[in-house]
Amino acid sequence: MYFCFQIKTMHQHFLLHKPHGYLSQFIYEKKRRKKLLGELYNFPEATMAIGRLDEDSEGLLLLTTDGMMSEIVRSKTVEKEYYAQVDGLITEAAITQIQNGVEIGFKAIRYTTKKCEAKIITELPDGIGEGRRIRDERHGPTSWVSITLTEGKFRQVRKMTAAVGFPTLRLVRIRVGSIHLQNLKAGEVLEVESFFK
Repeated sequence: MYFCFQIKTMHQHFLLHKPHGYLSQFIYEKKRRKKLLGELYNFPEATMAIGRLDEDSEGLLLLTTDGMMSEIVRSKTVEKEYYAQVDGLITEAAITQIQNGVEIGFKAIRYTTKKCEAKIITELPDGIGEGRRIRDERHGPTSWVSITLTEGKFRQVRKMTAAVGFPTLRLVRIRVGSIHLQNLKAGEVLEVESFFK
């Protein structure tokens, strides 16, 4: 008689405020030196980032040792909210364009983004902080917009704001589903029991 025992492993989950200048990965095999997530915290073996933020972007990054959790969070039903600091004073007309979908380049083809939520932000939460200096104020005003997506094409938010004439200067992800950046400072890590209650 044979007995089959299922060993349940305890997975670990983390929230990270990814700083500007870091790759959303643990290994980089090209010759050029890059800052990696393992430099920020002693993550357990087999930890993976769920989704990515590009090197120039900041904000909420979820990490887990559970591959199934990664698939759930990356699904098209989970909202991701970004705050983008853009060049110039963004207009309501531009916001409406973003909400209705704009045409961007993706993998050498033209792609129209899905309808999304977008609004002008006049007050930033404390957790975002001042960040790195973008440019001298003499180069003109900047403004902030919130964009909430359920899709995530390569550099999508940046391409969307550029498509309506307001290039992104700084990009911070503040929410994934019901999980918020909270008051995590850049580089801080918080271990959580689960991503979903």
